[in-house]
Amino acid sequence: MKKKIVLVAVASLVVSGTAYGAGYRIPEQSVNSVAKAGANIAYTPGADAAYFNPANMGWLEDRGYLEGNLEWINLKSITYSDNRTSLYDGKSEEENFVLPTFFAVSPDYNNFRIGLSLTYPSGLSKQWPQLYPRTFAEEFTLKTYELATSASYTFTDIFSVAAGVRAVYADAKVRSAGQVAPGITASRYMDGDTWEWGYNLALSARPIKEMNLSATYRSKVDLGLEGDAQLATSAGPGAYNGPGAVSVPMPAVLALAGSYTFADQFTVELEYDRVYWSEYDNLDFRYPVSLGNPILIAAFDQPKIKNWDDSDTYRIGLTWDTKKSFILMAGFAYDETPVPDSSLGFDLPDSESYLYSLGVRYQATDQLEVGIGYLYVDKDDRSAENSIVNGEFTGSGAHVATIGVSYKL
Repeated sequence: MKKKIVLVAVASLVVSGTAYGAGYRIPEQSVNSVAKAGANIAYTPGADAAYFNPANMGWLEDRGYLEGNLEWINLKSITYSDNRTSLYDGKSEEENFVLPTFFAVSPDYNNFRIGLSLTYPSGLSKQWPQLYPRTFAEEFTLKTYELATSASYTFTDIFSVAAGVRAVYADAKVRSAGQVAPGITASRYMDGDTWEWGYNLALSARPIKEMNLSATYRSKVDLGLEGDAQLATSAGPGAYNGPGAVSVPMPAVLALAGSYTFADQFTVELEYDRVYWSEYDNLDFRYPVSLGNPILIAAFDQPKIKNWDDSDTYRIGLTWDTKKSFILMAGFAYDETPVPDSSLGFDLPDSESYLYSLGVRYQATDQLEVGIGYLYVDKDDRSAENSIVNGEFTGSGAHVATIGVSYKL
């Protein structure tokens, strides 16, 4: 049951406090990545290379790198207007989240380097207080924490490879309450958590000093959530208090990117991401015993078809080194949604996204640098008609701001 909550929460990640990209990914995890709309795979001149492309650690100066960031995410309120009756209309809560991230890169050891990162790659949170929407998503919250370590090896001045291990902790909570049939109500409260493992691979090539061509791959991680569930219905006697389980995927991601630096000052990066959301075909909650009551079974124990599609993201990042202690950054991205009309709901009213960003880094000393990045996510309005939704979601979007400090040992 707890897993069921987690899975639904994952679905709403795209508009929730911890997620604002397509699906429930949170791609931007540092000042540089926020300031460049996520285009941070080919050109990674700081410690965040440990996460975004550990193969690039080999191109850094032969010294240690540390970076700490604090990221604020504001999820805008979403308005739902139903075509059937205004009684089904709703407006989600505006939400705010603060996420700290950390990155470290070791000095060079015979062409080997070690990287460490603490990030929050996925998550969601969506709350609907109105009568009809809260029947499906009064609250859906999913949080993931990833601690990863990577090792890179630089063969020559032209080619570098890397591989790493990812430890992922996830916890989730879900609440819903409302009328599931004429004169019949049902409610649920669930929570759960899990530890899982994944890996990442990366390679970079510099055919000339000014150019970097890169590819990274992050493996799929199945979040097998287990926890407690409390289910009840007015069509009693009917209640369930016990364990439950569900599996939600963190999909595999392939990123291809290239950067070029003009006149040793102006760098342009182009990036393409392929996210394998088609691995999310259904949401199936499992219990050790039958729920008994047919209302509980129909509401909470029937697999929910998702049939998500693989999605593409296109990014461009710009970096201008003024050579006067300031580095200016900007970016743009277009992010497809993986959610088809057939499974669009209140847990995740996702739509196509347009990301606009800018930022600045200031080199205070040879060792110390501070920076700030800002990202605005503008999401299309979206209409759909299925068994739950028959109307339009409007106003979706997010503000993201990150401040960070970098230190070279």
